[in-house]
Amino acid sequence: MKTPDKSSDKTPDTADMMTIREMCDAYDVTPRTLRFYEAKELLTPVRLGTKRLFTRRDRARLVLILRGKRFGFSLEDIRQTLDLYDRDGGATAQRQKAYELGVKRLAEMEAQRAELDVAIAELKAELADAEARGLVPRHAA
Repeated sequence: MKTPDKSSDKTPDTADMMTIREMCDAYDVTPRTLRFYEAKELLTPVRLGTKRLFTRRDRARLVLILRGKRFGFSLEDIRQTLDLYDRDGGATAQRQKAYELGVKRLAEMEAQRAELDVAIAELKAELADAEARGLVPRHAA
């Protein structure tokens, strides 16, 4: 008796896949977040009926998406970087693009920090001046 050929089976091997709940728990995200990234075509989970199963590829992409968001990259920047891996079949172009975006984003963040430092110093001076002139209500000081 011949055993069935697994390669012709249309049911995906789910042993290495995670459910939406497992993804949420493992990566501290909400189901809504995962569905949003799926709608934006950043993640492409396998669908079995109404069930979403996330592959190793989806998990790697989610890590990169979350890191990119933490650094303030736009979803379009993240998409372009992720797509480089798929298009070029490797990480070299992806790493180069990520590096270029990182250098640009770091410069933007440092400029924002400089602006914040100025604003903080000005606000502290204003508050100190108001306090020195006796303009602060007793319960606020």
